[in-house]
Amino acid sequence: MNRPPKRTPGKETRRAAEPAKPPPARGFRFGPVNYATFAAGLAAIVVGYVLLDRGSVTAAPMLLVLGYAVLLPLGLILGWRRLD
Repeated sequence: MNRPPKRTPGKETRRAAEPAKPPPARGFRFGPVNYATFAAGLAAIVVGYVLLDRGSVTAAPMLLVLGYAVLLPLGLILGWRRLD
């Protein structure tokens, strides 16, 4: 059986210091499409609540549903890029 030689403490060879590399980015990155869709969703929600405060019973719920159920989820889905 061949065994690797035992290393004695203090007699280790030192390597030249290599610059530390940052870890690779993982996850998702939002692009301009995501931010534009989020902004449109937020605007629709704010306008929907303002119209709701003023007594609109037709346009306000439509804008709120558009903002919460359509634009915000689309902001998460559209135009994302995966980082590997």
